[in-house]
Amino acid sequence: MSNPADKPEVLQLPAETPAAAPIPDRRRAARRVREARDRLTSTSGIRPTFDRELLRQYARTRLSASYVVMLLVAATGLLFGFLIEPVSAAAWTCGMFCIHAVIIRNCARFLAEPPRLTATPTWRTRFVLLDLLYGLCWMAILIYPTSPDVGSNTLMMFMMLLVIAVSSMLAASLPVAALAATVPVTTAIVANFVLSGSFDNYVLALFALAAESYFALLAHRLHSTTLATLEVRAEKDALIGELEQAKSISDEARHRAESANVAKSRFLAQMSHELRTPLNAILGFSEVMKSEIFGAHAIPVYKEYSADIHNSGVHLLNLINEILDLSRIEAGRYELNEEAVSLVHVVADCHHLLKLRASSRGITIHEVFEQSMPRIWGDERATRQIVLNLLSNSIKFTPQGGEIWLKVGWTASGGQYLSVKDTGSGIAEDEIPIVLASFGQGSNSIKSAEQGAGLGLPIAKSLIDMHGGTFTLKSKLRIGTEVIVTFPPERVMSALAPTAEEAPPLQPETTNAATADDKRRARNKPIMSAGTGL
Repeated sequence: MSNPADKPEVLQLPAETPAAAPIPDRRRAARRVREARDRLTSTSGIRPTFDRELLRQYARTRLSASYVVMLLVAATGLLFGFLIEPVSAAAWTCGMFCIHAVIIRNCARFLAEPPRLTATPTWRTRFVLLDLLYGLCWMAILIYPTSPDVGSNTLMMFMMLLVIAVSSMLAASLPVAALAATVPVTTAIVANFVLSGSFDNYVLALFALAAESYFALLAHRLHSTTLATLEVRAEKDALIGELEQAKSISDEARHRAESANVAKSRFLAQMSHELRTPLNAILGFSEVMKSEIFGAHAIPVYKEYSADIHNSGVHLLNLINEILDLSRIEAGRYELNEEAVSLVHVVADCHHLLKLRASSRGITIHEVFEQSMPRIWGDERATRQIVLNLLSNSIKFTPQGGEIWLKVGWTASGGQYLSVKDTGSGIAEDEIPIVLASFGQGSNSIKSAEQGAGLGLPIAKSLIDMHGGTFTLKSKLRIGTEVIVTFPPERVMSALAPTAEEAPPLQPETTNAATADDKRRARNKPIMSAGTGL
């Protein structure tokens, strides 16, 4: 098991990250695992911590049943006060109370002491000796010559069964102590019955031996059940400790990964100016050289090289823009500049921008737009980027002669949706999570000549998520791909209905200032629908 203190790199994280917080939890979990495994380490058949726990259960049982034992001793002393000399019965009762008090005091001391495994054998021996003394005292009152009276013998048998039953139940967690407390009593009763010489007493002696065997077996079974319960509890504690340790390790790794991801996003977001400045110079000078503004090249191939430099710079700038956009989104620095946007108008503009590229590949783009759709409240630049990313992806992966459908309409809940469907090669079902991840590319994208950075779909999904919408990708191999993005109903704007009542007459100065056109514009001005909260 690794020690968390052996990982100094965790301490090198910035103070604002909580990565170092789980280390104390890992130490506590490791300590719990060690303790649980120590409890599962066997020594001479019984585990040392289990021995201590069994003794604790024995002591707690003795303390909880102390009043029952005192009542049994008092009742026995009172009963035998009528059968034998009252002085002897009283002396026996006082002696039993003293022994019981010593047992209770030792149990209380044992429970009050801090757990020390080295002292467990000493306490076990002490408890066994005290129970042996306890059984001998019971033997002293129960061993006296039997009489031919059946009632007297039955009373003795009943007292023996009662004593060994109570003693076996009290000392079930420590079977040796149970035997030490019950064997002297049983031996005295059996010897008393055997020495009488009658057949009935022989039967009672056999019955006493059978009762002793039964209660000894019962005490052993109770001890085995208790031990099994302790083992299960220790295994459960060990499993919980290992789970907690694994969780703390995973939490620490997650915090470190999140910190590294945030640091990466901040770095890329802050590198915008440093990356774009040299690219602007490359693009500008290559444009001048390609256009031969200051004169023709002495060698014509230089013009082609200038065009290649410019095209590569444009590709690199687009790639950097995508990376920076995704980094700003992940770093939480991308802010929506919300305004009233016509989704149909944005989709039509994007279609117009990419129409030439689609025509050069022989791809036909169909438009299926709902008419008279109201505006939505959103970021026009982000919406335009979503449409451009989806449409350019469809053009890129649709073969020559293919078709693309652009659809804009209403959702069932009252929102608006945009659908881009193509007849391209499609995406395998197991690759859909890959293409939706940052820098993820499917097998078709890898084989394609027009490879990108794999950021178009993740950026589009992140932008629509920021608008509170949904992003759905459906695709089948050799059939095509459809991407559906929806804007929630809360972002759809609606116009006020015309009022049924005539407006109250305006004041003269207000009437002179407001024209009929102003009033008409005020009446038809679109407002946000109820529940937008914007």
